[in-house]
Amino acid sequence: MNASTTLVYDGSFNGFLTAVFVAFDEKINVADIQKNHQTQSGLFSETETVFTHVEKAKRVWNGIRNKSHNAISHVYFAFLSETEGIELLLYNYIQKLMRDKNGKYMDYSDSTVLHIAQLAKKVGREKHRMEAFVRFQLTKDGIYFANIEPDFDVLPLISKHFRDRYADQKWLIYDVKRSYGIYYDLDHVEMVSLNLKDIHHNRTVKSAAFANEEYEYQTLWNDYFKSTNIASRINPKLHVQHVPKRYWKYLSDKKEAV
Repeated sequence: MNASTTLVYDGSFNGFLTAVFVAFDEKINVADIQKNHQTQSGLFSETETVFTHVEKAKRVWNGIRNKSHNAISHVYFAFLSETEGIELLLYNYIQKLMRDKNGKYMDYSDSTVLHIAQLAKKVGREKHRMEAFVRFQLTKDGIYFANIEPDFDVLPLISKHFRDRYADQKWLIYDVKRSYGIYYDLDHVEMVSLNLKDIHHNRTVKSAAFANEEYEYQTLWNDYFKSTNIASRINPKLHVQHVPKRYWKYLSDKKEAV
């Protein structure tokens, strides 16, 4: 019986794909794949640290994509779900994908395939919500700033949407839950690490970080919203279904409701 090994990686998606490459290349009996800051040693397994190697990660990415475009999307989205144990689940999924020549890896009667698809769908839904619910506020530095607090790590998925939509403005979207953001400087988008002491909710109290005209625009928008709203047609239950309350504290049009 081959000894099992827990592979430890840096937490990045490329790091995870590198771990998958190493597992296949070295024919490792994988006990688990864990982030380096969450490592828990097993009683009957050894640990091996895997250093991220972009070319190896690309080979795994291309291998999955060549099998199925749906599969590579499912793998990436499910990884961003941050579900506990997702690495081993994805590794098993990729094993099924690579070994099966008849396309049965897309058979949703398989519990692993079904679970990955369900996770990917949830992440995709959160991606679309963030694209709809982001509210920028103009800072005194001339940067449009927005807080978000998504259930899943969707910042990498929404950067293209906002770059295409706001190509002529500098902006920064900050993930409160994960303490990092994506910043667009009119040329390209980059990930930035931040540790903001003050989280700027969209409350009625003004913040010194934002330009005065920002609050004037918000007032105009809220007045317009109120004037066009038809009270008799309000459906609170349906509204909350489409705009869950957990997002309200970051919506300028909801500042009076939180």
